[in-house]
Formats: sequence, structure tokens, C-alpha cells
Amino acid sequence: MKPALDLSLYLVLDPDLCDGGQGMVDTALAAVAGGVTIVQLRAPRWKKRQWVAVAMALKAALDPHHIPLIINDHIDVALLVDAAGVHVGQQDIAPGMARQLIGPHKILGLSISNAEQMAAAPLGVVDYIGVGPVFATGTKLDASPVIGLEEFTSLMQAKSLPAVAIGGIGLGHVAALLSAGADGVAVVSAICGQNNPQQAAQALRLEGAIGCNYPAGAGRMVFGGDVDD
Repeated sequence: MKPALDLSLYLVLDPDLCDGGQGMVDTALAAVAGGVTIVQLRAPRWKKRQWVAVAMALKAALDPHHIPLIINDHIDVALLVDAAGVHVGQQDIAPGMARQLIGPHKILGLSISNAEQMAAAPLGVVDYIGVGPVFATGTKLDASPVIGLEEFTSLMQAKSLPAVAIGGIGLGHVAALLSAGADGVAVVSAICGQNNPQQAAQALRLEGAIGCNYPAGAGRMVFGGDVDD
């Protein structure tokens, strides 16, 4: 059975902003208490052994809370630690090949930055798309050009898969992105490196709740779509 996918508030961990591996675990747990629904490990400059060690620690921390752990790019690490899934970019292994390797019961995400890439995203293979960067970001040095809210809205109108907005997202952006059609928002610096990651996550959820006219409050309140196997 594939893990339930709630994209409402998607935390992408940054090792520098979180002050290393243990800091990433501590940040993830605090953010989950504030309403984060899915966590991705991304550390492009790390060696593979460090990836495995921190991925194992994150999985042990997140499993009791039923929060999926997604591994960026490294399918071998995801399989080794039995992570919930993998996220790949346009320059990584092709989604169809990734699906062959991870099998049918793990989550597969794909980065999208334009209409052509969205049209090429294989339905039935990819579970969700990460669309952006919507705004300028300093946490991903090889990011694609910024698309802006207008282009993001156009892409949401054409989407056939659950979509999470990513890239430079913080307080003040959430309501507009959800109104544009996003199923959730992915954040890095809006939680990583904040003095209180739990309160930072709660504030993002509160803005999302107001934007979609749901009751305000923290916890696992779903304002995105669920995807099951």
C-alpha cells in the first residue's frame, strides 16, 4: 500500500539552514508538531554515507507520526532506508525508470517548471509534481528560472496531477498559491533556520486555512488532496 500523500505543507530540509543532520531531525519533528505533512531530505553536497545516516534518523523520527519521508534524487538511499518515496528533477533519472526501481508502492514526485514539462509528466507513474520556482530562492543554486504567480496559475489550470508550489515561498504567499490551484506549498527557509520551527509551520498552516476558508488552527488539517494507491 502506498503511503497517503498530503501535500498541504511540504518541508524540504536544508542541512546548512538546519545546522547539520541532528538539526534536520530536530527541525522536522518541531515542524511536524506545527502541521507539516510531508518531509523531504535534500543535501546536494553530502556524501552518500551521510545521506544514509540522516535518512535513517529521520525515518525513525517521522514514522511514529505517520509523516512520509521523501528522498531527493538518491533512489538507492530511499530503498536502503525504506523511505516513503523519491523526488526527481528534470535532469535526474527519468520518472519511468525511477518507478521501475522503486516499485508501485512508493511515492514518486517530479519537478516541473514549464508547460512542456508538465505535459510530459507521465500519469500513472508520477504521484505529484513540484511546480516552480514560483519566486526567487537562494536555497537551490541550480534552480530553473522563476515563473512567477501568473505563470504558476496557468500551470495549475492545466495540471492533471496533485501539485505543490515550490521556490521562495514564505508567509504571505500561501493563500495566493492555494487559490491559484496548488494542493500545498513546499518551503525551506520559511521553517529551516527559524527560531521556532513549530510556530513557523503553524503560521504557514494558518495562512493556508484562511486562504481556503477553512477553520484556523494547527495540526494535520488537510487543505490539499490525498492520493492513495
